[in-house]
Amino acid sequence: MKIFPGKLDSLGQIRKYVKSAATEAGLEKKALYKLCLAVDEIVTNIIIHGYDENGLEGDISVQTKMDEKSLTVYIEDTAIPFNPNTTEEITEEHLKKGLEERPVGGLGVHLAYQSVDKFIYEKIESGNRNILVVNRNIT
Repeated sequence: MKIFPGKLDSLGQIRKYVKSAATEAGLEKKALYKLCLAVDEIVTNIIIHGYDENGLEGDISVQTKMDEKSLTVYIEDTAIPFNPNTTEEITEEHLKKGLEERPVGGLGVHLAYQSVDKFIYEKIESGNRNILVVNRNIT
């Protein structure tokens, strides 16, 4: 497990940590890219909406676990509780609208959900835990 300051400057370090684990897990280039995109979106939301907009400071812990079937990334923060499952679902209709016509928010969470095989949110005593699972296509 690694702990990073809950600041936008940490995004590069977090991406590097996750990319290293994904490479070790043997993820294909596309799956690796999509996992990093999902992590970027979730961590950015934590920093901006969980910490900055609420006048809070805190850390983000990131842990990776690999088994024979998957790579799992655990992202924990101490920001105000936010369950991404409660955001309005982005539909094809939303995506067809021009930027000016789309409702603000939700696209990052949508991208994260679409980029991994499984996305789980857990409210924990210290804050929030987002769990991203990517299947390893090892033959």
